[in-house]
Amino acid sequence: MINLNGKKIKMFFSILIFIIFLTTIFILFLHNINAGIDKTQWGLGNYKENKQPVGNADKETLKKYNAYYVGDENQKVIYLTFDAGYENGYTSKILDTLKEEKVPAAFFLVGNYIEKNPDLVKRMINEGHIVGNHTYSHKDLRYVSDEEFKKQLTDLEDLYKKTTGKELKKYLRPPEGTFNEHTLSIANSMGYKTIFWSLAYVDWNNNEQKSFSSVFEKIMPRMHNGCVMLLHSTSKTNSLVLKDLITTLKKEGYTFKSLDDLTK
Repeated sequence: MINLNGKKIKMFFSILIFIIFLTTIFILFLHNINAGIDKTQWGLGNYKENKQPVGNADKETLKKYNAYYVGDENQKVIYLTFDAGYENGYTSKILDTLKEEKVPAAFFLVGNYIEKNPDLVKRMINEGHIVGNHTYSHKDLRYVSDEEFKKQLTDLEDLYKKTTGKELKKYLRPPEGTFNEHTLSIANSMGYKTIFWSLAYVDWNNNEQKSFSSVFEKIMPRMHNGCVMLLHSTSKTNSLVLKDLITTLKKEGYTFKSLDDLTK
């Protein structure tokens, strides 16, 4: 009888420990779901034709940190942005098109780009475009110290001022769209507005550039009011298709505005 009770007690505690273990795993799982913004990469879902997509952080949460991914759903406005980690020979043509079509854009640059292409950077400014911060060396800001985070931004600011004689406008696009609430908070404390996007396509792979028709097939059904469009200036296809894309969108009733209008 004593041995039986002993076995029952041992079994009871084994089951209890197992239940506690499963409960702990479940709680951690729920925490990771609810805290998705704590360690994530910008993403979009729930695409419906010509409707604003849903981001993996909502507008209200982002706005607390002066972060944006889309504009007013009632206005046929597009905010055109380019990311540039290096110069691939196509930015001049892109700038020619923007000038011809009188379209403002924002170029998010890294330190290497500014160092090697000062004339292009000055041209962007002189033609009325915004140059934004893409960090000095394109580091994932989730995994650096607060000090390194700030240095990534201020080093680019200093280089930009040394190159152009002007202060950098405080718009940040995190490398590869990686972020969490802590990084958004630090950027906000430094006076930055973080800019994500509501439309993009795989244009950065130079070995798999899209055809004209496929670009239109990917972009036009997903175009929407308040669109923050992300393109890469390293893309040959973008440099060639941009004029037709802009004129088509204008015919559809869209206008192009600056990020200053998005965030005012």
